[in-house]
Order: sequence, then structure tokens, then C-alpha cells
Amino acid sequence: MSDSFVTDFKRFFFRGLAAFLPTVITLIILIYIFNFVDDYVGRYVNLSVQWIVVQFTCVIRRLPISLKGAEDAWKTVEAFWDAYYFNWLGFFLGFVAIYFFGRFVASWLGRGLWRMLERTFFRIPVVRQIYPHVKQVTDFLFSDRTRDFSRVVAVEYPRKDIWSIGLVTGPGMRSIRKTVGADLLTIFIPSSPTPVTGYTITVKRDEVIDLPLTIDEAFRFTVSGGVILPDNETPLPEGGGTAQAILDVVKRQDKKS
Repeated sequence: MSDSFVTDFKRFFFRGLAAFLPTVITLIILIYIFNFVDDYVGRYVNLSVQWIVVQFTCVIRRLPISLKGAEDAWKTVEAFWDAYYFNWLGFFLGFVAIYFFGRFVASWLGRGLWRMLERTFFRIPVVRQIYPHVKQVTDFLFSDRTRDFSRVVAVEYPRKDIWSIGLVTGPGMRSIRKTVGADLLTIFIPSSPTPVTGYTITVKRDEVIDLPLTIDEAFRFTVSGGVILPDNETPLPEGGGTAQAILDVVKRQDKKS
């Protein structure tokens, strides 16, 4: 077997794998979400709707509303449910229930009640070791990140002449601004390849460079370790890319000053 064949095989195999894996992983995630909603929400919604139908049937047919008296009604309803694939009803109503729960949690009353419940979770010995970490991951995946991060910037971190992609979270703390005597920015530096974690730094406003990137583009760049570049930041023939774009901006700023 020639070296050229082995090289071509490896190259095209990994290229096919790179094109194939995203589709498969996406389908696996969607199937997992479907099964999760169906098993832990839809199933109980179906049972609740079936119970209501059985009670209604017992009232119409004047049967005793008990487990023994409603046994025939239960069997009829279950057979009807399976014959006409009404299990999808529970799955659909489960999604609707989650939606309305989200609306409730977003309301003033729901937000307050949920905070009280979370404070209770933080006091339970075993739960408090698990819940905060799970919440961190779910908040990162499902929360509106544009509400937390205002824009994407480049900052010299962890030392001068090393540029890192950062997300502006807000102004610097008042005590630091008062001591330094300058406008400050608080920046979150996500780590690769898990941007759930990172570092929070405070720098002077004039020491950061605004980048023409969206929040999602910055996260894709971080997760991929710099492999996935935005369309407007594709590498230059000599290997520029995002780093070259940053240097170009720095040079233009130096010329202006």
C-alpha cells in the first residue's frame, strides 16, 4: 500500500468524518431532548388526561369512581390512546407546559418564587453540590446571552502582545474606577474549548479593541480553538485571520495618535 494512498485515505476519511459528525451529534441531541420531554413530562401529561377522561366516562355512565369501578373505562381509554397514537398529545402538551412555565418564571411573581426555591436548593447538603454547576451549564446553553454580553472585544491578556477574545459584561466596579481615575470595562475571557468557564478581568476602556463579531461568532471561535473564523475574518494569504485584523486596527489607531 503506497504512502500516497494512505495519506489520501486519512485526509478524506477525516474530512468525511468532520462533515458527518455534526449531523449525527445534532440528531442525537434532538432525540435526547425528545425522549427527555416525553419520558419526564409527556408521559405524566398523558396519564393526567387519561385520568380526566376516565372520570368523565364514569360520570356519564354512572359508574363508581374507584379503581375497581373504572377498570373497564381505563382499559377502553388506554386502547383508544394507543390505537390513535394519542401519546403525541402528551408530548405536545409537555412542550406547551414548559413554555407557560417559562412565562411564569419570567413574571414578577414567578421570578420571586423561583428565587426562593433556588435558595432552598442551595441549603440542601447534597443538592447544593450539584445544582449550581448544572444551573451554570443550562444558563449558558439556554439563556439569552445577548442580555449578559454587550459586545466582543480584543484585549491584551494574559500579558502584553498576546491578544484574547473577550465579551464585555459591563462597566468596572466603582471602587476600582475611583482609584484608577479612568473609565473601565469588565470583560469575560471564555476558555477553549469549554467557554462555560473563563476569567473575568477589568481593564481600561482605551485598552480594548472592538471587534466586528457577534456573540455567537465569538463563541464558535472559542469553542473551535480558533479554527472556525467568521466570514469577514477569514485568513489572509500570509496567514492573517483575526489576529491580523487586530494588528491592522492597532496600526490604524497608532497612526491616528
